[in-house]
Amino acid sequence: MAQSVYLFRSGYLRRKQNTLILESKGGVRQFLPIETVRDLFAMGPLRLSASTLRFLGQKGIPVHFFTHYGTYAGTYWPRQRHTSGQLVITQVQHAVDPEKRLFIARQIVSGAIQQMRKNLLYYQSRGRDFSALLAYIAQREAHLPHTQSLPELMGEEGKVRSAYYQAWQAILGLPGPFLRSRRPPSTLPNALLSFLNTLLYTATLSELYHTPLHPGISFLHEPTTRRFSLALDLAEPFKPLLVDRLLFRLLNRGELTQADTESLKHLPGVFLKEEARKKVIRAWAEQLQTTIQHRRLRRSVSYRQLLRYEAYKLMRHLLGIEPYQAFRAWW
Repeated sequence: MAQSVYLFRSGYLRRKQNTLILESKGGVRQFLPIETVRDLFAMGPLRLSASTLRFLGQKGIPVHFFTHYGTYAGTYWPRQRHTSGQLVITQVQHAVDPEKRLFIARQIVSGAIQQMRKNLLYYQSRGRDFSALLAYIAQREAHLPHTQSLPELMGEEGKVRSAYYQAWQAILGLPGPFLRSRRPPSTLPNALLSFLNTLLYTATLSELYHTPLHPGISFLHEPTTRRFSLALDLAEPFKPLLVDRLLFRLLNRGELTQADTESLKHLPGVFLKEEARKKVIRAWAEQLQTTIQHRRLRRSVSYRQLLRYEAYKLMRHLLGIEPYQAFRAWW
């Protein structure tokens, strides 16, 4: 079965027949039969030839590039195998129509908020008192159908997320309030959150590749020239389930501590050490393989498959088959 492959060693990636070979310093070689590779994550400097890129493109294998410190650098996106001009036209029509775009964006925000609420209810059942925060979130959630514009919707989402983050001090046992910081992250929880968000984004992008949807035409996030913004949209409802819960587990169990971070002289902020990133990736890969019984499909599906099904649900909405409802955990 094809799997995501994470390359931590720097080196030269070449092709020999149907096998990828990573050649590193000291003559170390890593052999990767192409049929076992779903997508590649270059977690450090990687050199590869044009012929290797062509081969990866022919096999439909995206390559996600990261810097030496674990920050996302970009993605090699092969030519899409699954194309539909009509679907892309419809996708654009929904993106430029304010009412149609707002409907999809509302669904995405609503799905994310519902899962945030589930996370707080989980910890409240274990002794924390989040009743005031839950009441406030329910109040803001009830206002979502009445939002009249994307900025207003984003404002409501921001209020809910701010309230949600207020609970993190109690959930994580922090000495002070959790304050979100990015570019660069200033604390261990922030560094871990940023890294996990990137892993979710790239996993969603890899699944999106296997659909005819255009990755740059989005509804909640503003389309830009420097990112695949539809992957950000589709990942949003999964953040509380896949990112936040894993973060809580890793920190509360002491699997990651302050000793797993480093500060760099030439860069501000806090970064996860390489061994810490490996530990996070192992936990992340294991989580994506977790299966649940799908109530509609009536069979077991993995968390990773749910990411692709989310894209399929959006396609069905765009094609007028059934209205889109963003992911909501039912278990």
